[in-house]
Amino acid sequence: MAWALKLPLTDEVIESGLVQDFDASLSGIGQELGAGAYSMSDVLALPIFKQEESNLPPDTDNKILPFQYVLCAATSPAVKLHDETLTYLNQGQSYEIRMLDNRKMGELPEITGKMVKSIIRVVFHDRRLQYTEHQQLEGWRWNRPGDRILDLDIPMSVGMIDPRANPTQLNTVEFLWDPSKRTSVFIQVHCISTEFTMRKHGGEKGVPFRIQIDTFKENEGGEYTEHLHSASCQVKVFKPKGADRKQKTDREKMEKRAPQEKEKYQPSYETTILTECSPWPEVTYVNNSPSPGFNSTHNSFPVAEGNGSPNHQPEPVVQAADNLLPAATPQDAQQWLHRNRFSPFCRLFTNFSGADLLKLTREDVIQICGPADGIRLFNALKGRVVRPRLTIYVCQESQQAREQQQKHENGDAATSTFFVYHAIYLEELTAAELTEKIAQLFNISPRQISQIFKQGPTGIHVLVSDEVRTAFFSTLSSLPCRCLS
Repeated sequence: MAWALKLPLTDEVIESGLVQDFDASLSGIGQELGAGAYSMSDVLALPIFKQEESNLPPDTDNKILPFQYVLCAATSPAVKLHDETLTYLNQGQSYEIRMLDNRKMGELPEITGKMVKSIIRVVFHDRRLQYTEHQQLEGWRWNRPGDRILDLDIPMSVGMIDPRANPTQLNTVEFLWDPSKRTSVFIQVHCISTEFTMRKHGGEKGVPFRIQIDTFKENEGGEYTEHLHSASCQVKVFKPKGADRKQKTDREKMEKRAPQEKEKYQPSYETTILTECSPWPEVTYVNNSPSPGFNSTHNSFPVAEGNGSPNHQPEPVVQAADNLLPAATPQDAQQWLHRNRFSPFCRLFTNFSGADLLKLTREDVIQICGPADGIRLFNALKGRVVRPRLTIYVCQESQQAREQQQKHENGDAATSTFFVYHAIYLEELTAAELTEKIAQLFNISPRQISQIFKQGPTGIHVLVSDEVRTAFFSTLSSLPCRCLS
């Protein structure tokens, strides 16, 4: 048997054979369909293409949205063509958001001439951080007491009505506006993107945020709960002037790229248009921190009654006279704030009732009013007062009580006398303060009390004065005192 050895074919021979086979396989397509039968529309009409087309998102390029929101800040030039725009912001700087009415003639006639409510939020762009948003915000609240993530620059805003900032939602503000009038809202973002990143080797990379606006119309009950439109954009927040430096750096990098590479990136626009998105879900977090309590039984000073010494009675709790009741209306709450020197914050608590104010935690009040006034307001809501330095008990003797006391000293049988002691709370430990408190207790003028004596163990009477107040006031709570009028 003879074997024939075949040498390997060259690449040119193999390639020419494949081309001839492929041309032969396509030679009959045009003849079978005919010259006028082949068209791209017929191919797209096949079932397989129809199924893929149904899974594609609807074309919204030509859709006219009812509202449009424009953030007056330039977009980054270092964003690829098919990616979402990215805008750099400076921490604490005021940026304008123009609220535009984009409705066609006759669209949404129910809001014509009426107000709508918009809620602006600063939320996380990354899905991972969205799941832990509450924990992230609580950590930021702990590190930045008294600050807010998002604020409204009210003096610069135009057309905004009834702005509100919920003290428990640091990243949210809301307001009313009329779509038929010019409305521009200025916002300030106080957090920076690197505050929510883990420190890596040699540096940090800030996380992106989203500025989202949800707009609602009024329902039949007068509440703004019917959703109209939502839009958002992606931003990064830097320390003051950091956004300008980052924008300049991106622009210089793009200028160094080749023309073919530049075509893959979006141009930088002077403003940022928020794109339509789903409404942000309303999530109510449970705050486990204790709320300020209120006890209606502490409105008046307690009265210690009994035959024995009042020193065995438990020390009473001193309560402020002007307490805010949970049933107080918003008007009553405003008056209470004025009386207690909280007038600068009356506008923030315009629609807060007594129950609303009493539900605020210490951290909530500090965030609204700042550390100094916040602590003072929280103590006023709790009814906290300075603990008295000394509490003494006094009673007013009647003529009948004196006669019974004399009979008892002479050895005659006498019935037990019922004495009622009243508590007096002293803070300054002066004779003038004691005189004034006794006069208030028995509804007399302080001028009617000329001297106050302390009765010693042997029956002597010692004048109570400021010169020897330390020794006298230290034993006043256990010894009787007499007033001469």
